[in-house]
Amino acid sequence: MTASSNTAHENRLAQATSPYLLQHKHNPVDWWQWGPEALAEAKRSNRPILLSVGYAACHWCHVMAHESFEDEATARVMNELFVNIKVDREERPDIDQIYMSALHMLGEQGGWPLTMFLTPAGEPVWGGTYFPKDSRYGRPAFVDVLHEVSRLFREEPNKIEQNRTSLLGRLAQKARPQGKVVFGLDELTGAARQVGNMFDSVHGGLRGAPKFPQPAILELLWRAGLRTDDARFFEVVEHTLERMSEGGIYDHLGGGYSRYSVDEKWLVPHFEKMLYDNAQLLELLALAFQRSHTPLFAARARETVGWLKREMTTKEGGFCASLDADSEGEEGKFYVWSKNEIIELLGPDAGEFFAHHYDVSDDGNFEGHNILNRSQPVERGVPEETRLAHLREILLDARSARVRPGLDDKVLADWNGLMIAALVNAAIIFDEPEWIAMAKRAFAFIAQTMTRGANGEQRLGHSYRDGKLLVPGLASDFAAMIRAALALYEATGERAFLDQAVAWQRAFDAHYADAETGAYYLSADDASDLLLRPHATSDDATPNPNAVAAGNLVRLAELAGDDSYRAKSDRLIENVLSAAAQNLFGHVALLNALDLRLRAAEIVCTGADAEHFAQLALRLPFVDRIVLRAAAATSLPASHPAQEKLKSLSASAAFICVGERCSLPVLEPAKIAETVAAMREV
Repeated sequence: MTASSNTAHENRLAQATSPYLLQHKHNPVDWWQWGPEALAEAKRSNRPILLSVGYAACHWCHVMAHESFEDEATARVMNELFVNIKVDREERPDIDQIYMSALHMLGEQGGWPLTMFLTPAGEPVWGGTYFPKDSRYGRPAFVDVLHEVSRLFREEPNKIEQNRTSLLGRLAQKARPQGKVVFGLDELTGAARQVGNMFDSVHGGLRGAPKFPQPAILELLWRAGLRTDDARFFEVVEHTLERMSEGGIYDHLGGGYSRYSVDEKWLVPHFEKMLYDNAQLLELLALAFQRSHTPLFAARARETVGWLKREMTTKEGGFCASLDADSEGEEGKFYVWSKNEIIELLGPDAGEFFAHHYDVSDDGNFEGHNILNRSQPVERGVPEETRLAHLREILLDARSARVRPGLDDKVLADWNGLMIAALVNAAIIFDEPEWIAMAKRAFAFIAQTMTRGANGEQRLGHSYRDGKLLVPGLASDFAAMIRAALALYEATGERAFLDQAVAWQRAFDAHYADAETGAYYLSADDASDLLLRPHATSDDATPNPNAVAAGNLVRLAELAGDDSYRAKSDRLIENVLSAAAQNLFGHVALLNALDLRLRAAEIVCTGADAEHFAQLALRLPFVDRIVLRAAAATSLPASHPAQEKLKSLSASAAFICVGERCSLPVLEPAKIAETVAAMREV
């Protein structure tokens, strides 16, 4: 289909808010958005549904769209045989989770684009991911697939019914965890040792390709290092962060990490940049720097926040979802260089110097182009680094004149929550108060603009763009934003953040909790356009909301002084881990929450000098400490367990509890870390 004919056609997606859906508004496919109208049309016309799920930064989603959805002949077949529904999986991860689970149940490998065939009632039957326009490498052509699936619906409806019933039965069974498993500190360490043995000792990361950052797994190893004082755990994480930070997966000019590397050396990324990856990696860089003081980790953290501020922040202060991999129809074009370009911009001497340090050659290191990286062992001192920083600025300025990749500027509450917490936790370690100011601004935008209240409730929306808010929000939104609120409360002591966290938790419990297990459904009880409520507990590229919620409940128990939160956390963790005993590595984030539950240092700082105590307490690794300021006993809830101790003490002090054991009052702020370490040795 030509560009001119593209603009002549406009389908229903022209009314969408999502930038990804709007990319498809000129397809000749008669797309519907997900909703009651589309399902009603499928039933009225008695046609099966073709569900296509993708997202803005998905390279192969673009490929399939160009090959098939922009093709008039393919579109005619789709329009005749199916009701075609297009979904942005970042805008509707609840829909994506239902049908991705269905695909896995069918024994198919998951991923995006997700292509699923459904009954007119929305029940999943069969599917796959990318289908080529023409058959190749043993994969059927997309049009052949369309005709065959349609034939089955028309001629063999009994087989369709059998598949559907079996599939829904298995999904329902998976959504109801049963049984329990005992899991403690020894098992956590055993799991960490097992996964640590799977890491690449040369390049870092899990062995093989492609390589994803896997932040939750890296955190699991880091926690094991803190727990056991075994330096090997830290070394695995630091080595991986170093290799990533010097590899091509990192944008050495603009800052920020790409989604993953297609090779085992972190050289060739899929060039999309996701807010959630960079949030999780920012926290890991901070933890690694806190222990090692390696300048590389501080540099990458500051550069990544610089990218966030420069390219990913909306005028209201929220953070954008992602940057596309493609520009001018080519993946990575914005980021790669020829050596001649660099020589022309920097001059022969400086150009050769830069090329030597960034693996730039005449032939290129990737399909004739150069991906900037510092993976080769080259000696660099302060003079070299100073000169390279100046040269990078010149190249960044020149790159800014190129056609930029697409920016998905919708604000997602869950991903923003991850970044807000990351900014706060990293700001404390790097002493960057401006980062906390950025976090506060983003938080205020979501709390004010993306929150709706009725009858005293505080209900989060999921996605905001162009003045439109998608409601109701998801469990991931509540979990991540509660975590962000608690991080801000610990960092600042400002009570409004705790009050907001408690209000959100109240709504979260009211509309998302599963009374049988204590876990949370992904969608609200009043979300009306779903076949069933997703109830998966395994991690994705982001931690599962049940895992985040479990950690939040542990923190709320201390910060709000309400032990019922801890009881909720215990029930959630026990029930989910019991059901997930055979798939622990799909639940790494929950193992991390369990570590917090079992090892958190709960530190209550009180008296006239409470702030000084708190600032020193905050220097402990944020993954396993909880800090509460209380200038006087009256500033705590009457039921708070530290109440009586505070009443009996006249001087400033810190009360420290670890693993359900508390210390004597610590009267010298400098002894907080020492006391925590001593209690953990017992």
